[in-house]
Amino acid sequence: MIGELDISGVFLPTVLVMMAITYLLYLLVHGLLTRVHFYRLVWHRALFNVGLYAVLLGAVDAICRNLML
Repeated sequence: MIGELDISGVFLPTVLVMMAITYLLYLLVHGLLTRVHFYRLVWHRALFNVGLYAVLLGAVDAICRNLML
């Protein structure tokens, strides 16, 4: 997504805003997965977390692109 968002006179790249939204969503999903003890099934926790963040960022990007149409 190319463009900038104007928040009180401060221009922010849309990717930065999407990454912040994704991080908040990641914290919710991570907390849920920890609560249900899902990480016992994961071989490499840090690699799984990076992949989870990447998938969530792709989902947020797809949702933002669909809302812009």
